[in-house]
Amino acid sequence: MITLWHNPRCSKSRQTLALIEAAGAEVRTRLYLQDNPSVDEIAAVQAALGNIPAIKMMRTGEQRFKELGLSKDMPDDKLLAAMADNPILIERPIALKAGRAVIGRPPEAVEVML
Repeated sequence: MITLWHNPRCSKSRQTLALIEAAGAEVRTRLYLQDNPSVDEIAAVQAALGNIPAIKMMRTGEQRFKELGLSKDMPDDKLLAAMADNPILIERPIALKAGRAVIGRPPEAVEVML
């Protein structure tokens, strides 16, 4: 089963979900803007993504990023906390399966999980 951190208002997220469904894979969506992941959950996704820097999991172009005074050189713990408090900052979509994760940008990136 693939868990997809999904925002139905995002075209890339919708395209990724459609790709997973078209492949016949089981998928469970998590509307992460309503069901905020904790810092621990986001850190676990970071590990599943190969321990990439937290900034690579963030939507740095979001107005909220600027409003909070965040910067690309901040330590990961501060950025993870910002994402937990402001899930709009989490890059979307994120597909999770069997301890691995992929950011669906482009949507075809999730094909490795199918």
